[in-house]
This record gives sequence, structure tokens and C-alpha cells, in this order.
Amino acid sequence: MSALNTGIDNVMNLGELLAQVARRFPDAPGFIRGDQQVSWSRIAERVDCVAAALRARGLVKGDKLLVHSRNNLALFESAWVAFRLGVVWVPTNVRITPPEAAYLGSSSGAVAMLYDEGFEHYVAAVQAASPVLQQVIAIGQPQAGELSYDGLLEEGASLRAAFRPAEVTYHDPLWFFYTSGTTGYPKAGILTHGQMAFVITNHIADLMPGLNHHSRSLVVAPLSHGAGIHALVNVARGAASVLPAGEKLDCDEAWRLVQEHRIDNLFTVPTIVKMLTECPEVDHYDHSSLKYVIYAGAPMYRADQRRALHKLGKVLVQYYGLGEVTGNITVLPPEFHEAEDVPGARIGTCGFPRTGMQVAILDDDGQPLEQGLDGEICVRGPAVFSGYYNNPEANEKTFKHGWFHTGDLGHLDEEGFLYITGRASDMYISGGSNVYPREIEEALLTHPAVNEVAVLGLPDEKWGECGCAVIVTTGEVSDAELLAHLEPRIARYKWPKQFVRWTEMPKSGYGKIVKKNIRVLLEERKELA
Repeated sequence: MSALNTGIDNVMNLGELLAQVARRFPDAPGFIRGDQQVSWSRIAERVDCVAAALRARGLVKGDKLLVHSRNNLALFESAWVAFRLGVVWVPTNVRITPPEAAYLGSSSGAVAMLYDEGFEHYVAAVQAASPVLQQVIAIGQPQAGELSYDGLLEEGASLRAAFRPAEVTYHDPLWFFYTSGTTGYPKAGILTHGQMAFVITNHIADLMPGLNHHSRSLVVAPLSHGAGIHALVNVARGAASVLPAGEKLDCDEAWRLVQEHRIDNLFTVPTIVKMLTECPEVDHYDHSSLKYVIYAGAPMYRADQRRALHKLGKVLVQYYGLGEVTGNITVLPPEFHEAEDVPGARIGTCGFPRTGMQVAILDDDGQPLEQGLDGEICVRGPAVFSGYYNNPEANEKTFKHGWFHTGDLGHLDEEGFLYITGRASDMYISGGSNVYPREIEEALLTHPAVNEVAVLGLPDEKWGECGCAVIVTTGEVSDAELLAHLEPRIARYKWPKQFVRWTEMPKSGYGKIVKKNIRVLLEERKELA
């Protein structure tokens, strides 16, 4: 019997999620920042006004909209403007440099750009690199020849009634999710309308079951990336996003907002969880409303995990997943987080496969490895992106043997829980033996004086490569004391040959420790023995 083919490939435009929640809860708040509270109906109205005005000015389905902005209402709305137009949303990390923004503009083929106040020099850089850029929209005061966001709101007021969202198919691009560029130039992962509908459903099922319009979400990360995905999930259920007033993390403000708005969920990275639970303010406010403190982007060191659990209780939710899989590889729910290393505790795992997703550990020939053996973590399922935009070489390398290859190393246990060893690119070979920095970092962090650490493999005349540990400490600790601490924990051949002490660890705009940047700084500072 042949498969049924109806000839219908259309799916819901993801922008309909906003329209639906605005109809169900028109007067409920959708966006809260200080005294600014904007209802769902008002957000939906503003989005359609801007979208209608941009359509009248020539933006069509498939065009790319580059957005360079701090977290604010216009950035929040711009995603839905793009979705409903069928335009591809191309958000940047606001902390990148003008040349980096210019690369994103040119590589994406952006025809329009929305920018925040104070970033006029970014516009100039993008314009110089992007001959197809036609329209520039200022969130604040526009320059000559530019449009203003507020002006588009006014223009679209008379056009909104006739506006209809674009018809889309499952595979129509929705969002260019740029990789963080830990190696080479960032690559644009194509997220689609159909794929993202699955991702949002999966996040609700696996990360935040019970999410509803009474929920409140604290935004402590850029809405341009993972926090933006999390915001879409909250919109789907009518949960308001609460933004701090400032650009930088203020722990006192964050915990005050948790208490004031009865925050029940937030998304962040392990380094931010560490900061929030180490600060004294965590004990000054009521955070009993928290149900889901979701962390991703990197595994959390055990010492930090234990501290967070002691402070917050069993509210931690870990997920593992690259931007290319939109976070949907594994999940470790609250009930699998233990504050103590008791028998049966799931120590060091990032969880089990997400609903509808399959995880495998493959060798170089694409063959599954036996349980417990380290190999490359590969995944397949509806959350996997459509590929990299205009990058066939990267697609060929990434999609092999019927799987998406993450570039991460790890193994599965007998129950299907995944343990990440590290990045394939982080591994180094010392004296013929593979060394995985993650294991050394975990061991060093159990020393009470070590606050942060990054271990890199560096060239060595005798051993080929040896480890260099860059550490941030809370007090004096000698190399001999650190090595004595490692002795009962890891084999001697894995010990770092050198320790370098810094007062702070450089991080990316997403709060991650990026080892390629540390390597450059080590060379620039000439601190290597």
C-alpha cells in the first residue's frame, strides 16, 4: 500500500502562538520590566503593526532581518514580527564587535537591520559589508535615511486589520541560530517553523511540565540565543517574561524580582547559576516559588551543582543540546539531581534522551560503540536543524551515517543516561594517551581554593602535548598542594604540567568559558613556561 500523500505541506506559522495566547489572555502581562507591563493583546497588536508596515515597505517571505539589540521590548517583539512575516530572524549577541556583526549581516544576506540605541557604528559596519541591506530600523532616534521602530508602529496602525501572517511549510526558515564560533567563523544553523513547533512542545513536556499563564520567567541571559528559545516556550503558555532593569547581572536585583513576581522558571548557564547561588543575596529573598532553574550550554561542575541544590532545593533542570538541535538532546529533571553523593545518585550525567529524540555513541565509521565506551555523541529526531546556511562543507561534515554529529565526546550507561567527556577538539594526546580536560577540571574544582578552571593541551617537546591549567582561586594555594589534591583522584599522566593563575576567567557573551580565547591570551601574555 502506498503512503498517503495529500499534497499539503503547510504548517502553522509559529507566530500564531502569540496571536493565540493574546486571544486567551488578552489582559494578562506578557512582558514586565520595572514599571513597564505590557499585556499579551498589546504585544500582539504592536507586532502586527510593525509587521504590516514592513510588508508595505517591501519585506517579503524569506528575507532576513538582522537584529542587534540589548534585551528590551522591541527585541522581544522583533522575533514575532519576523515569524509572522515569514522573514528569517537573525539576532546577534549584543557583545560582539562591529566586524563580527558585519560578518553576520553579510553571511546571512540580511536585507533589513533593527538596532538599539548607541550601536550606530554597528550599522555602518554592516552596511559596508552587506550590499543587499536595504532598510535600517532604529529602536531609538533614527539617523538620516533610517526608519524608526516607533514610526513603524504608527504606520502599521491603519494596516494591521488587513494583515495576515505568511503561509509557511514545515521547512521554511524561521531563525538563523548562529553558533558561538568556538572554531572558525560562526555558522548559521537554520531553524524552521515545523522544527521549532516540535522544540517548543518538547521543552514544555520535558523541561517545564505544568507551565501556564500564571507562571513567570526571569530573563537573565540574551534573548538572542538560548534565552530566546526559552521565551518562545513561555509565550506558548502565556507565561510573562520578567527582565531586570540593567544589562549586567545584578544578583540582588535578580533575587528581588524572583520574590516580587513569584518567579517559577528561568533559563541560564552554569556560570550564572554559580554566581546567583554564591552571592549573599540568595539568603535575603524568598525564592520558594522556583520550580525550574534550567541550565545548559555546558555541564555544571559537581561542586557548583551541590551548592545550588543546597541553596535552592531540587529545582535544577539540566538539558544538553547544541544550537543546531535547539537544546533537545538530553534532559536531567529535578528528581535526578542529588545534593549528596549517595548511592544511586546520578553524578556527572547530563540526563537521558529527550522525548522523540535518539542518542547514539558512534565510532569514526558510524558504528555504535558498546555501552560505557567513549565516542562521538550523535543524535537524530525532529529537533535537529535543517543544516547550515550556504555551507555545504559543514553540512557534509556534520551529517554523516544518518546522524547529526555533535563534536562532543561521551558514553551511555546501561540505562541510557549520557555522560559527556568533553569536546573532541579539547582532547589532547600526552605520551600517546588521550587526555580529556573535563576530568581534570572536575577534580581541581573539588579543592576548596579553586573557583574556576580551564585545562588546555599545549605542545610539549617530550610528551607531544601536556596540560596547562588556568585557575581562578579564592585564596593562596601552591602547585604542590594542587598536585597533592589530584594524586588520589586522577592518574599522574593526566596532571597539568603548569598552573597559571588569573583573577578572572574570560567568558563569551553567553557566560561560557571559551578555550580558544584563553589560548590566545596565554600566548599574548607570555605566561607559559
